Amino acid sequence: MFGIYLKRELGRRKKAALVIALGLALGIALVITVDSVSAGMTQAQDKVLKSLYGLGTDMTVTKARSAPKAGSSQGPDFTFDAKSSSSSKQSSDRVMTQGGQALSSSYVTKVGAQKGVASAVGALTLNVTKVDGSFTQGKAKSSTSSSSGSQQQGGTSSGGGQPQVQGGGADFSVNSYSVAGIDVTNQDLGPLATSRITSGRTFTSAQTNAKVAVVGKSYAKTKKYKVGSTFKISGTKFTVIGIATPDSSDSTTDVFVPLKRAQTLGDAKNKVTTIYVKATDSQQIAAVKKAIQSHISGTTVTTSADLASTVSGSLSTASDLATSVGKWLSVAVLAAAFLVAALLTSAAVSRRVREFGTLKALGWPSRKVTRQVVGESMVNGLIGGALGIALGLAAAYTVTAISPKLTAQLGSGSGGGMGGPGGGPGGGPGQQSASSSMEIALSAPVSLTTIALAVGLAVTGGLIAGAMGGWRASRMRPADALRSVS
Repeated sequence: MFGIYLKRELGRRKKAALVIALGLALGIALVITVDSVSAGMTQAQDKVLKSLYGLGTDMTVTKARSAPKAGSSQGPDFTFDAKSSSSSKQSSDRVMTQGGQALSSSYVTKVGAQKGVASAVGALTLNVTKVDGSFTQGKAKSSTSSSSGSQQQGGTSSGGGQPQVQGGGADFSVNSYSVAGIDVTNQDLGPLATSRITSGRTFTSAQTNAKVAVVGKSYAKTKKYKVGSTFKISGTKFTVIGIATPDSSDSTTDVFVPLKRAQTLGDAKNKVTTIYVKATDSQQIAAVKKAIQSHISGTTVTTSADLASTVSGSLSTASDLATSVGKWLSVAVLAAAFLVAALLTSAAVSRRVREFGTLKALGWPSRKVTRQVVGESMVNGLIGGALGIALGLAAAYTVTAISPKLTAQLGSGSGGGMGGPGGGPGGGPGQQSASSSMEIALSAPVSLTTIALAVGLAVTGGLIAGAMGGWRASRMRPADALRSVS
C-alpha cells in the first residue's frame, strides 16, 4: 500500500518533485566540484613539494653557514701551471660545498636515533666550477722603423728599437654544475628519490666509493653524455652508469655520485650538508621536529609544511579560493537547497489538506501520514542526489579535460629550505636565493569518499524536507478536510 500510494503521488506531482530534486542536485553538484578541485589542488601542491624535498622525505636538517671572517676570500680561485709551449691547454676545477654549513656525519646517527624517526640519510651538495681553455704566447718583434729613424738623425744606433710583443692571449670557457653525494645504501630517501632512472642503472650498495656517476637528463643532453661516457672532476675520472629523469620538475642537480667520493672531491671527509629524515608516523612530524631541535642544537629543521608556506603564484591563490570561498559557497548553496526543498515540501502538504484529513478520517494514524510524506521526500532527495552526482562528475571531468595550467612560485626559504639536491631551487638547502617557478596542470579527481558524501547529502536533504512536511501533515485533523470541501 505504501509503495503504490508513493508512486501515485509522485507521478501526480511531477513538476514539484522535479523542482525539489533539481534544487538539491545543484547544491550537491557544487559540493562535488569544489571537493574534487580542492583534491586536485592538493595533488598539485604535493607535486611541487615532492620536487623540492623528495618523495618520502618528511623533513630536512641543515645548519646555516657562519658569517665569513673579515678579510677572508669567499670567491673561487684557480691556479694554472706556467708552460713554455706557445699554445697549451689548461684546465682547473674549483669544488666547493654548497648549501648550509657542513655537518659531521655523526649528526646523521644522532638524528636517526631520535624518537619517531624511521630513517635518516646524509647528503653532500657540491658546486663544481670548471675553467678550461688555452693560453697563446705572443711573439716579440723589434721596431725596425724606430731603428732606422734614429740612425738618420743621430748617425749610429747601438742596438735597434725596443722589442714589442704582438699577438697572444687567452681563450677560456667556464662550466658550473652541481654534484650531489648520496648514500648509495638508502636511495629511497634523499636527492635521488625525486628522479627515476630512464637509462642505464642506479648505484649498487657496494659502490660506496666507486668512481661512477648518475647524470641528470637535462645536463646529459647538454654535455651529450650517455651511459658509458666518462668525464673528470678535479682529475678524477668518472663513468656514467645511468641517466636520471626528475619525476615532477627539472632538477637542479646535474651529477649524482657516491657520498664518500663526493666527500673526497669536496675535501669534506665525514661531512654532509643536508640530512633527510622520514618519520615513523606523519602525525608525529611536529613532535619529531621539536625533538631534533632540542637534542641537536644549532640545526634548522624544515618540514614539508614549512616549505609549503613559501609556495606562491596562481596555484596558491587558486588553492586559497577553493579552500575558503569555494567551500563556504558550497555550504551556502547547499543550505539554501535544503531550505527550498523543505519549504516546497511544506507548501505541498498545505495543498493536500483534504487528502490527509480524509486519510486520518479513514483511520490512518499520524505516524503513517508522516511516513508517507518523508518517503516522498526521500525519493526526491535520492533523485536529486543522482542528478547532482552526474552534474558534479561532468564538471570534474571538464576541469580535468581542460587541465588549466597553474604556476607555483618557489620563493626563498628561510633558515635552510628543503630544496636541495633532490630538485629544489638553488641547488641545496638554504640556497634558494632566487625564486623559480614551475607549471602544474590542474586535475579534479573524484574519490569514492566524495560520492559517499553526495549520497549522504541527498539523504539528509530528503530527511530535512520530509521532517518539516511530515510534522505539518501530522498536525492535520479530519475536521480540516471537511471544512475544505466546497
